[in-house]
Amino acid sequence: MIKLSNVEKVYRTDKIETLALKDINLEVKKGDFLSVMGPSGCGKSTLLNIMGLLDSPTRGKIEIENRPVNNLPDKKMAYLRNHKIGFVFQSFHLINDLSVVDNVEIPLLYRRIPGSERRRKALAALAKVGLSTRTKHFPSQLSGGQRQRVAIARAIVGQPEIILADEPTGNLDSNMGQEIIDILMDLNKKDQTTIVMVTHDERIAEQTNHIVRLFDGSQVN
Repeated sequence: MIKLSNVEKVYRTDKIETLALKDINLEVKKGDFLSVMGPSGCGKSTLLNIMGLLDSPTRGKIEIENRPVNNLPDKKMAYLRNHKIGFVFQSFHLINDLSVVDNVEIPLLYRRIPGSERRRKALAALAKVGLSTRTKHFPSQLSGGQRQRVAIARAIVGQPEIILADEPTGNLDSNMGQEIIDILMDLNKKDQTTIVMVTHDERIAEQTNHIVRLFDGSQVN
């Protein structure tokens, strides 16, 4: 599903150059559930952003389903992000002024889908994460775990083949965190969704199929 070949990422300013990723070679197969681990500042989120086409490598090649994507036009890149990839973030990124179901519909607004179909898909995604009774609530009325469930529903509403999750349990206690991992594992097993997850939690990482470890921007395993 995803292949990175000799990927390097350098951030440059007028006075300093920072090597965020160095010589990353990684294959994520269809249906895989991969954890990315390492200390803060080692390049985990940068790696996830490059996989999700939110950032471009300074050097190296990215392929999605055996198709090089480095030099795609912006519109085609945006299409891939919207149709192939779902994103889950540590801080949820929900819009407080929108109801739960309206938050979940957001990715579908960029597709030519009638409003009734958007609503049906959003309600189905919320049912999948166990939030059918919270559709009209607002994010401020939910617990942290419930907000992360909404974020997952938003990520899967367009039925992407890939989910990229950046510390999805980082703001949750251990019980709520395990509930979120159980949902992701269920999506992986039942729907064969390919998942790449950044985490600091060894206990959670060990539940996934593979672990990739980074240190100072390099793979160490």
